[in-house]
Amino acid sequence: MSLSTLYAMTGVALFSLGFHALLVQRHLLRKVLALNVLGSATFLLLVGMARRGGDTPDPVPHAMVLTGIVVAVSATALALSLARRLKAAQGLVRLPEDMPE
Repeated sequence: MSLSTLYAMTGVALFSLGFHALLVQRHLLRKVLALNVLGSATFLLLVGMARRGGDTPDPVPHAMVLTGIVVAVSATALALSLARRLKAAQGLVRLPEDMPE
């Protein structure tokens, strides 16, 4: 098994774990963490599949991953600040449709 295959399999496992957590969890902070795991899995898949022909890596997916990391950090900061406002307004960190009746 090559190293890129190992990266791809680990990325698929992380993606499925993050997707499952995104669907199952109700707490907003856990959903943000699940989105971060999904993003990390996507970055791992891109790096794992960044081979041209032979052993030379393709620099374009690596540049996309670096840009994606910056965007993911910004999106996480925005989501956490919105969760903080939601907690200040409602006292809970859950979306309105997840509230118990």
